[in-house]
Amino acid sequence: MRILLADDQADVRSAIRLLLEMEPSLEVVAEANDTTSTLAAAGQQAPDLLLLDWELPGQPPARLLRLLRVERPGLRVVAMSSRPEARQAAQLAEVDAFVDKSSPAEVLLAALYQLS
Repeated sequence: MRILLADDQADVRSAIRLLLEMEPSLEVVAEANDTTSTLAAAGQQAPDLLLLDWELPGQPPARLLRLLRVERPGLRVVAMSSRPEARQAAQLAEVDAFVDKSSPAEVLLAALYQLS
C-alpha cells in the first residue's frame, strides 16, 4: 500500500515513517507538512492512502478531503489527532478510520491493514 504521510511535525512524521518501513507491504511514497504540499503530493505520487494529521496547517481538513476526493476518488484516509473531539469531526468528513496519536503503534497498523 502506497502511503502519503501528512503531519506538520517532522519528529512525528519520522517516527511514523520508521514504523511503516518495518512493514513490507506498506510504503511511504511522500511526506507533507501542510495542506498545500499534501494536495501536490497526492497528485504527483498517486498514493493509495493518506495518513492525515487532523490539525494539519492550511485549509480546514474537511475542505482538503473534498478536494482530494475530486483529484483521487479512491484515496483512503486515516485521520490522526491527539484531540478526542477531532474524532467526531473526522467521522463527519467521512474518513475511513481515525487513530488517536497517543494509541500504541499496533492500533495504527491495524487501521492501515484493515483498509488494505
